[in-house]
Amino acid sequence: MENNNPALNYVRIGEGEPLIILHGLFGSSKNWQSLSNVFSKHFDVLALDLRNHGESFHNDMMDYPSMVNDVYQLLSQLGIKSCRLVGHSMGGKVAMLLASKYPQLVSQLVVADIAPIAYEHNYDNLIDPIMALKLDELESRGAADKVLQADIEETQVRQFLLQSLVRDSSESDGWRWKNNWSAIKQHIDEITGFPGSGDTTLNSLQSTVWKVNIPTLFISGERSNYVEKKGKVVIHGHFEQPHFKVLMNANHWLHAEQPKQFSQAVLNFFGV
Repeated sequence: MENNNPALNYVRIGEGEPLIILHGLFGSSKNWQSLSNVFSKHFDVLALDLRNHGESFHNDMMDYPSMVNDVYQLLSQLGIKSCRLVGHSMGGKVAMLLASKYPQLVSQLVVADIAPIAYEHNYDNLIDPIMALKLDELESRGAADKVLQADIEETQVRQFLLQSLVRDSSESDGWRWKNNWSAIKQHIDEITGFPGSGDTTLNSLQSTVWKVNIPTLFISGERSNYVEKKGKVVIHGHFEQPHFKVLMNANHWLHAEQPKQFSQAVLNFFGV
């Protein structure tokens, strides 16, 4: 069941205790469709589209306090007073901050391949070619892929980014981006950053003493460097009950690369 909520779009499936899934940067709820089906055997699964992604609304503001508030407002509107929470990458940062600010809402937390720290990025190498595409001249998604090859060599990366390119129903044979690339580019340093990690624009959530006393599983990919020694030190400084799991033969997109390993790790942690 799909719902175009005025706050956030989400896809809901299953019955039981609510399980909220938050996707990563450039992604959407559709990236979690297969895993949502698996989890729906045990939970009432809601896979969300965060602001400026998927079918959710576009807004010039793109920071973590805003994204946390979006999720909180949606849960409030739906009458969800407690849930399990899974977040990948950017979604994992939203999940961590939500749990720190509203601990009563989260019974268990899973953070996929991210730590509460700031990261260096080179996403301009992806965003700039995307924004340079002339949508009014495109004949097909394949044509867009061909244009992007000059700047984005990895086929899987192009295919992932092009999931956001869809036909514009308001214009015959036109195209539009689901993702709000302009807002993402404008706030990319905040997105790759983290409140309290030197980003002085995020004062509302900055704190050197914030703690999360919720059972939390940090899943990382064996081939990923997103959760290393520095990240684990920071995690131990803020999380009272951290657990760690490494998925073999997986990189940053561990849930897509090793879905069976990922789902089993999550379900084992949840005790189902």
